[in-house]
Amino acid sequence: MAAASTPAIRALVQAKVEHRVHSYHHDPRSDSYGAEAVAALAEGLGVRAEQIFKTLVIEVGAGLAVAVLPVPNTLSLKAAAAALGGGKATMADKAKAERTTGYVLGGISPLGQKKRLPTVLDESALKWDRVLCSAGKRGLEIEVAPEDLVRLTGAVTASVTAG
Repeated sequence: MAAASTPAIRALVQAKVEHRVHSYHHDPRSDSYGAEAVAALAEGLGVRAEQIFKTLVIEVGAGLAVAVLPVPNTLSLKAAAAALGGGKATMADKAKAERTTGYVLGGISPLGQKKRLPTVLDESALKWDRVLCSAGKRGLEIEVAPEDLVRLTGAVTASVTAG
């Protein structure tokens, strides 16, 4: 496990949170990181695509924040901004997101970020006993109870998907 250690995994270990780490081959030509994770993991692990969550970095007001939602869904920037107490949200600049979180795009985890950002987790996570999200590296996912994800990130939960 040491080779697969990332700040996200270390945060879970340090907090003594039960979790599982799953890896899959990341194709460097792929730019649809969430869809790649779903294709690689859903069937083999017996989970639905809606249990695999993507982490998006957004700008809300004058700062950055994180929205965590199911891969198949689209983020409602308006709903995310409202949940985080901001007026308007936009997608964050890639370089700024990577610099602030310490992770590369496609591997941004809601856990273990260089600078902990305000986080909103789509409330659909709470209907599952386990969800998967990035472990901080492309091709690496962590499986965790949604309540632990909320607790460790300090997330608020709200419906943040469009439609």
